[in-house]
Amino acid sequence: MLTIVNRFVAAERALRTAAPHELLDAVRRVLAEQYTAESVELYLADYGLRVLQPVSVPPHTLEPVSVHTSPAGRAFGAQEPFVEDVRDGVVCAHLPVTVRGDRLGVLSVTLPGGDHVQHCLGELAEIAEVLGHEVVVAERDTDVYLQARRKDRLTLAAEMQWQLLPGRSCSRPEYELGAQLEPAYAIFGDNFDWSATADRLMLYVTNGMGEGIEASLLTNLAISALRNARRAGLPLADQAALADQAVYARYRGRSYLSVLMFDFELATGRARVVDAGSPQLLRLRDGKVERVTFEAQLPLGMFEETDYVAQEFQAEPGDRLVFVSDGVYAVASPGGEVYGDAALARAILSTRLLPAAEVPRAILRELTGHRGRPVPDDDALVVCLDWHGR
Repeated sequence: MLTIVNRFVAAERALRTAAPHELLDAVRRVLAEQYTAESVELYLADYGLRVLQPVSVPPHTLEPVSVHTSPAGRAFGAQEPFVEDVRDGVVCAHLPVTVRGDRLGVLSVTLPGGDHVQHCLGELAEIAEVLGHEVVVAERDTDVYLQARRKDRLTLAAEMQWQLLPGRSCSRPEYELGAQLEPAYAIFGDNFDWSATADRLMLYVTNGMGEGIEASLLTNLAISALRNARRAGLPLADQAALADQAVYARYRGRSYLSVLMFDFELATGRARVVDAGSPQLLRLRDGKVERVTFEAQLPLGMFEETDYVAQEFQAEPGDRLVFVSDGVYAVASPGGEVYGDAALARAILSTRLLPAAEVPRAILRELTGHRGRPVPDDDALVVCLDWHGR
């Protein structure tokens, strides 16, 4: 037992003391020394959640692997270690790299099979988790891991939007959250934000007008203003009012931003809501999907000194809440048929068995089929919240 503890501590120490850009080298060395690993590879999910990109240095680069059809993708989707037979007596353990529910990628370790891998699989899974935490911290000081996530080049507007996001998924005992934006490499106006304390979860879903860099600048201003008000401890309606003033002061009503804001009480599921524009909410409860509507208020920045009023909402354990932008529900097929509530309801029902982190990407895949072409004309945003309650 002491040997097991010592080798895990050695692995953890190696990761915590490694230079930010050398985390993969550090984990390779320690897994070879302590766990007789033959090879170690780190794959990070790309921005479009289609492939797992290898973290490697050119020209010795590996090929990306599919999120949906590869052994590493199986571990990523199930969020459980998956052991693949490589050859006689040798296996590859694929281990999810996840931080508080945010799915970053997969650590793939080739090592002797049999009893050896069974005895150390739990430790390897914990090391993958530690690696995930270190990657998140290291991204403050190096671009290595952000670059590795890119299957294609990001537009400048998309670069700004992805840097603004809190993550793509998170989980706590009371809830699970997942979100995705398309086109992942060329988004400009849509956005989401969340923040949790011991007692509350605040969630914003935004839809900024305009295109390209101008839309991204508008969204950055609005989200920064909302965060500033939230971190000052202001209630939801006042957050909206201060962000409204910030946007109006800059654009004088020429540009504005739609937002749907929730402030959940974790103990009860009660929420305060400000509906200021176009994002929509659909609820799956007891096998039935229905649109949840609120009293519509003016988008942020449309007029000077708009007053906002918070409304009441109650989430029940077992509820799935799906938030979508107009780039989802207003998309037309080649024949002119709008996606709308009926198609959304079908998509939500067909994905009801998936975890919240996988639902947005699955709905966006169905939307691509309806649209009839891979590249959308507008941003498309889906956020899924599974409410468990206490």
